[in-house]
Formats: sequence, structure tokens, C-alpha cells
Amino acid sequence: MSTRVSIFGRRVALLVGLLVAFGGHASLAKEAAPSPLPEIRIAVEGAYPPFNFIDANNELQGFEVDLLNRLCEAMNAACELVPHAWEGIVKGLLNREYDAIMSSLEITERRQKRIAFSDPYYRIPAVFIGSKDVPPGEVSPAALVGKKIGTIERSDHETYLKTFYRDSEIVLYAKADEANLDLLVGRVDAVFADELLLSKFLESREGGCCHILGHSPAEPAYRREAYGIGLRKEDESLRERFNRAIAQVKADGSYDRIRAKYFSFDTK
Repeated sequence: MSTRVSIFGRRVALLVGLLVAFGGHASLAKEAAPSPLPEIRIAVEGAYPPFNFIDANNELQGFEVDLLNRLCEAMNAACELVPHAWEGIVKGLLNREYDAIMSSLEITERRQKRIAFSDPYYRIPAVFIGSKDVPPGEVSPAALVGKKIGTIERSDHETYLKTFYRDSEIVLYAKADEANLDLLVGRVDAVFADELLLSKFLESREGGCCHILGHSPAEPAYRREAYGIGLRKEDESLRERFNRAIAQVKADGSYDRIRAKYFSFDTK
């Protein structure tokens, strides 16, 4: 009798031990399960194609929208896109109407006094364009001595040319279209501006006259316009998450696949 009780007791103890163990594992698994990530709300203007725009179905589309969706996947984050007019978009961030801005916000010293920025997620290179009668080649200050170069007044391009191309004649225009027209009829030898703007001209019927002579030289270097995700300065952890995601999508090739849908040139 005592032997049976002893065996029964050991079985009960074993069963209880297994239940406790399984219960403990279940508890640990429950504790280890990741909690849902908080939603990130990102403001997008929706009026700056091809970077961001609202389509016929009243949905946000464009390069930045596609890239933002990929960044959110890389962060394993739930993201909500918030359409917001350009005017007051930084104020809305500071007022906590949303958590970030991804809407072609250029990284400038003035803005950096108010908000923080992620690493740049796109840059626009600067190029010289000219007649197809002139082969592409050297576009250094020495190579363009005595040449007439058109550019947009009160722009970074004007500052760059006046600083480094002092032996060229710099011709200023209110709009790129005016500079391109003078290039078309031979009043200037080249036009210097950002590649996005000038590529549109080169792709037009009138732009068949011309081509890219060269990108801004490595020396003296032109400071390319850089655009980042705007964030509140205190949200350092969110900034780091975006930075890691930007680095990941550039490294895995998904950035270039998205970029190629909208631009024929590198924007990294």
C-alpha cells in the first residue's frame, strides 16, 4: 500500500512540476512577445510632384510616399500619412499634430535651429548643360574661362558660379525656362542648375538641342541640396530609427528601385 501511495505521489509531483514548467514557459513567452509599436504619424504636403501628390482617388502618391512606405516596413512600424499644406508644416510638427515631416524639407541651418533632421534621404546634383555641338567633358572653372553661363538669380547655383567661375560671364535669369531659351538660341554657352530641373528641359522637344556637359566638379565641390525627415529635437530615438531604416533601404537596393520609377539620375 505504501509503495502504491509513494508511486502515486511521485506521479502527482511530476505532473504538477510539468504544469508549472509549461506555465512558466507560457508566461515567459507571453512576456517575450513584442508589444505593438506605437503608430508614427508623418506629414506629407501632397502638392509637389513627382515627390508627393494626391492622385485621382484622393490618395497620396509619389517618390517620397513610396520611400516612406518602405522605410516603415524596414522599421516594422505602423505609419499614418497626414496630408498637410506646406504653410505651417513645421509649426504643426512642433505642436505635436504629427511625429515627423517627409515632404521635401531641405536641411538648412535656419531650420536646424527649430527642428532635428534625419540623415538625408535624397540629394539633387547640379549639372551644366549645353549644345550637342559641344561634346561632354571638363566643366571646371579653367575649362569654362570666357564662357557665358546662365543660372537662376538668388540661388545657390549663382553663389557657386560667382565664387569659383570668376573668369566666366555669369548671366542671371528669374526662371530656368528663360535661361534654357537663351541656350537654345545660342545667347549663352551653358546653363548651370539642379539636374531635376534641367532634365525636364532635356526631355522636352525643345531640349533636343542640348545635353549634359558634366556634373559639378568634385573640386571645387558644389554643396548639393540635401533633404531629410523633419523631427522634434527631443525625439532622438525616432530619429535613430529613421536613420537605420534609410541606411537599410539604400543598402538592400530597394531605394534605387523606387528612385528609378521617378528619376533617371542618382539622388543618393
